[in-house]
Amino acid sequence: MRDSVKLSSGRSYLAIPGPSVMPDQVLQAMHRASPNIYAGELVEMTDTLPPDLRKVARTEHHVAIYIANGHGAWEAALSNTLQEGDKVLVPASGRFAYGWSEMAEAIGLQIEVMDFGLQAPFDLARVAERLAADTAHEIKAVLGVHTDTSTSIRNDIKGLRGALDAANHPALLMADCIASLGCDRFEMDAWGVDVMVTGSQKGLMVPAGLSFVFFNDKAAEARARVPRVSRYWDWTPRANPEYFYQFFGGTAPTHHLYGLRAALDLIHAEGIEQIWDRHETLARAIWAACDRWSEGGALAMNVADPALRSHAVTALRLPSPRATDLRMWLEENLGLTLGIGLGMAPPDSAEWHGFFRLGHMGHVNGHMIMGLLGGIETGLSALDIPHGSGALEAAAQVLAGSQAG
Repeated sequence: MRDSVKLSSGRSYLAIPGPSVMPDQVLQAMHRASPNIYAGELVEMTDTLPPDLRKVARTEHHVAIYIANGHGAWEAALSNTLQEGDKVLVPASGRFAYGWSEMAEAIGLQIEVMDFGLQAPFDLARVAERLAADTAHEIKAVLGVHTDTSTSIRNDIKGLRGALDAANHPALLMADCIASLGCDRFEMDAWGVDVMVTGSQKGLMVPAGLSFVFFNDKAAEARARVPRVSRYWDWTPRANPEYFYQFFGGTAPTHHLYGLRAALDLIHAEGIEQIWDRHETLARAIWAACDRWSEGGALAMNVADPALRSHAVTALRLPSPRATDLRMWLEENLGLTLGIGLGMAPPDSAEWHGFFRLGHMGHVNGHMIMGLLGGIETGLSALDIPHGSGALEAAAQVLAGSQAG
């Protein structure tokens, strides 16, 4: 009998929920010698970035660019608008709401977390009730994670604005769109969001290392009332620079900017509405396959209601340790990397090995998703993990149906 044959040579597929697959155009744009950071092409190109970033966020207001990950954007949003001792309300449907609240607590803010579990979105009625009870307006900001990457729950940010308005509450509405911008519909101005944070490495299809804070005039007024913001985190010179270096608080992230320019060109060429539709269709194909697999009794999606699921990431579970077994087998044998489970169980527990995630964000198309699903089907079969049949056919029907007519 022949020894088993590994099939992992060739181009690998990183199907984790960020960093996402980078387009060749982005990689090619970055493959260059360092440019002059004082004059010329880079300086002129950078002026084109804020207007195009605003188009993706659907806002006519301000944007500040940071050389940081999403945690940096969290801190920038808080530091520019709030003062030590201020209270923030944090509805939570996963690990990343807690991450933002921990950031707030670390810089001296009071936090109040409303935990809605790991399988449910914000209960807007309860949030509205809490805001209405805050007649002294001690709550200065509401921090809402649009898509929690750990649970794959997609929350109703527009509904949070409705809860604030119903209570006639002046708190700022802040939205974390790190996992959703450029994937799920988001309308900053139409939804009444005051501050939005995101990162470069997911729907924007650029390597990790840039983050963005979008803010409206109400948030700018809050910044004016803050007596002291560190020179680096202050968004005022970044959003309205007199000199080029002020965009970034120092030396520009040169190659990231070339990559971002290429990514924005791709986004605007496709059109943001079409991008939202593409992500929705690809997500439905994944869910159709997962529904069939789940008939075997082992696999389950974390979010039962499709209307509450992210179109960028899907969180799943298997009996422990089969999720880890599946991930390891796929990476070693097929060159396919799935995302680990985050925040669903303590990382040092046996239960942690029962969760995994699929990233389907940014630069992904139909054949990539079918390849992802085919790989998972292969792994389930190789490891004798119980699963229902017809998954690939169900996914194919979704994609074929989207092209009918």
